[in-house]
Amino acid sequence: KLGEINEQHRLVHDLLTDLRMVDEVIEAKGFRKNALIQIMLDVQKRNHWLPKHCLFWISHRLNLPISRVYEIANFYEAFSLEPQGRHTVQVCMGTACHVRKAPALAATVSACLGIKPGETDTKRLFSLKTVHCLGCCALAPVMKIDDTYYSNPSLKQLRRIFKELESAADNEAEES
Repeated sequence: KLGEINEQHRLVHDLLTDLRMVDEVIEAKGFRKNALIQIMLDVQKRNHWLPKHCLFWISHRLNLPISRVYEIANFYEAFSLEPQGRHTVQVCMGTACHVRKAPALAATVSACLGIKPGETDTKRLFSLKTVHCLGCCALAPVMKIDDTYYSNPSLKQLRRIFKELESAADNEAEES
């Protein structure tokens, strides 16, 4: 029973923390309804996805119908209603990348992370996506992790990159 109570306490604490964070974002935007998309982007940036309770709180605090909030969340590909990893890994599958073996790069990245495109690892550290174009064809094949581009990384380079990101996350977890 004590374990269940502690788990419930943690869940309530996490819920309240999320709602306070949403309030901070909304307050920073002056409670403006026309800032809905930016508010949702800011909440997602902090949380790595848009949980249902955050969407309901945004709806309540801005006095907007929840259907409108969900309409925006579902329309724009930038929003995720599913948990995402801390790091977004995108492999370009555009024409220039495709002819320069982007499918092989995507398969290698997938194997390194142990997830398929469209999935997030169990630690919620990485989300893997294939995209139509990253706009840097001269680097083909190219992948992007968060805001950093990598031109035709080798298996050795991929392992090093992912290991460094995992180590940084472990260090952050130990510090908190």
